[in-house]
Amino acid sequence: MNIQGLQKLTLLDYPEKVACTIFTAGCNFRCPFCHNASLVTHIHEENQIPEEEIFAFLRKRQGILDGVCITGGEPLLQRDIIDFVRKVKEIGYAVKLDTNGSSFEKLRQMTEQGLLDYIAMDIKNAPDKYGKTVGIEDYNIENILRTADYLLSDKVSYEFRTTVVRELHKREDFAAIGRWISGARRYYLQGFKDSGDLIVPGLRGYTREIMEQALEIVRRNVPHAELRGVE
Repeated sequence: MNIQGLQKLTLLDYPEKVACTIFTAGCNFRCPFCHNASLVTHIHEENQIPEEEIFAFLRKRQGILDGVCITGGEPLLQRDIIDFVRKVKEIGYAVKLDTNGSSFEKLRQMTEQGLLDYIAMDIKNAPDKYGKTVGIEDYNIENILRTADYLLSDKVSYEFRTTVVRELHKREDFAAIGRWISGARRYYLQGFKDSGDLIVPGLRGYTREIMEQALEIVRRNVPHAELRGVE
């Protein structure tokens, strides 16, 4: 596992859990608004954290932490992610995976093996605008669609979320996303904020008023949709 970050405590990343967050390096997307660009385009071996250090930390925090969030980058690109998560589960932690949904078979395999307790999948945009939004023109979204359908079948606790960027998301996109994930248990429209670590600088978020309008559109098909990180 190429781990390049560890947040030792989070009360926000894993719903209803006291958790830590592990950041893996590498991603197959190049979303211009990615707020962890250094984990995508500027990966340095000297920043890698040894697995033994991670597991020593997790054993030390048993009884204090409830869960482990694994994010990136795209964690499912890690060749040994299954063995890593199995070891985390053996220590006794619940595991939340953040994913872009592009590795359907591995996600399904891990879910069916009982290795994942919660999955957060990024819905980047309406299906017809996926390539532009992930920075890869003509991107084949077959695995994205399969992953979303799989989560909608309620085989594991999940959420969908979309980071909303003024230059990429329009009114008709929210309607299309709502139709796509109709009936989803949890869906969040997240306000875009410039982290200072973007792939493409100069992008902007919407005002709260516009975000609330987008939420209204989505709720026609996804009644449980909410705003997150909107001031």
